[in-house]
Amino acid sequence: MAHVLVEQLRFTRRHWQRGLTDVTAAEALQRHGRINPIGWMVGHLASHEQYLWFMEGQQQEGPAPQVYACAYDQPASTPPLDEMWEAWQKITTAADPWLDSLTSAQMEEYLPGDERQVENTGSAILHVIYHYWYHLGEAMAARQLLAGDSQHPLPEFPGPLVGAFWRAPDPD
Repeated sequence: MAHVLVEQLRFTRRHWQRGLTDVTAAEALQRHGRINPIGWMVGHLASHEQYLWFMEGQQQEGPAPQVYACAYDQPASTPPLDEMWEAWQKITTAADPWLDSLTSAQMEEYLPGDERQVENTGSAILHVIYHYWYHLGEAMAARQLLAGDSQHPLPEFPGPLVGAFWRAPDPD
């Protein structure tokens, strides 16, 4: 069984996907003032996961280098949504076996390639979880602006906690 933090990350990813269900390719390219385009948000979160779980965690290149165009401190961009979802899926699927292997003891250690040593592995997972929720709020704001005066319903959050029941971490 995966560590409880990994289960929470998966719960968050499911809600990320649910929150962006039925966003069109054209909608995902639109920028509203300083709100990022939804296609960029998908690529941005994919780049965060790829950097942490591959570059720092496994000290190897990730499966979708194109997402680094959406990384922190890169120039603004509007990548196509389908390409970013495909990259996100590749990254999260490829990272899952490694994430599943993490123990409670490893959660207290730094990621092997983390030269800054600011967050241990468990804190890095929490950082990604919080990062998803931040951008999910941003995406909901963008979706409300896209809807205009329409009463098109948006997903409610966080929704049922199916598959995310609290349990204590397994001792190593």
